[in-house]
Amino acid sequence: MSTTGATADPLAALGSLPGVAESVESVRKAVDRVYGHRIMRRRSNEITSEAALRGSRGSAALAGADWALEEVRRRTDFGGDAEARTVGAALRLTAEAGQLLSIWRQSPLRVLARLHLVAAADKADQVGRPRQEGEPVDEPLVELPLPGAAEAHGRLEGLAELIIAGGSAPALVTAAVVHGELMALRPFTSHNGLVARAAERIVLIGSGLDPKSVCPAEVGHAELGRAAYLAALDGYVSGTPEGMAAWIAHCGRAVELGARESTAVCEALQRGAA
Repeated sequence: MSTTGATADPLAALGSLPGVAESVESVRKAVDRVYGHRIMRRRSNEITSEAALRGSRGSAALAGADWALEEVRRRTDFGGDAEARTVGAALRLTAEAGQLLSIWRQSPLRVLARLHLVAAADKADQVGRPRQEGEPVDEPLVELPLPGAAEAHGRLEGLAELIIAGGSAPALVTAAVVHGELMALRPFTSHNGLVARAAERIVLIGSGLDPKSVCPAEVGHAELGRAAYLAALDGYVSGTPEGMAAWIAHCGRAVELGARESTAVCEALQRGAA
């Protein structure tokens, strides 16, 4: 995404793209339905915990580790094969995201570095910092053109400036742009998808749209499928108004599906209490 141009608030300008206002309103209604559920008034902590687990599972699935929910719930050791490490990374990121909300608006680059450090869970030189020229990127399921390190650094700085400046853009638009830009840039040598989806979660929580983190967009992204996810990302990378609007709508639908998932959890808990 270009952060230069005639408008002083390019994120807000995206809100005027065709169909985006409708997506924003649809997301708001879906989130309101969850928060208005009677179970949320008494057992919101349980809903938040379950949403975190399901969101982690969804993010890991998009990264190639498509485990059943009960397997994620049952396992305690995630240090084995590559899939187990991916699921473990997704779980750690979801837990970490809630601890970084106060830092995000002041220093988003610091938060992104921390997320990568948590995801990678090692002390290699390339962990916790943007990649340098010539360093390979391990993101085999994403085949988008990879910007050079210098371009990635510049655009990452521009994204951070927009977040720090704030603005009037709806939370959905900001979350979608943060997610899409990180996927387009893949600024780290690994785990970019997991980090991008964790950053999307941070924006949705920190904006006040989903303060209790009970509408896991990762669930919706996984439910919509990897093919649709990558096709929508292609639209974002194209930079066209139609492509950008389609990506924002895709992210909006993902949030709605995450809200629907938590509504189903509320209904199950209500039946169990009856």
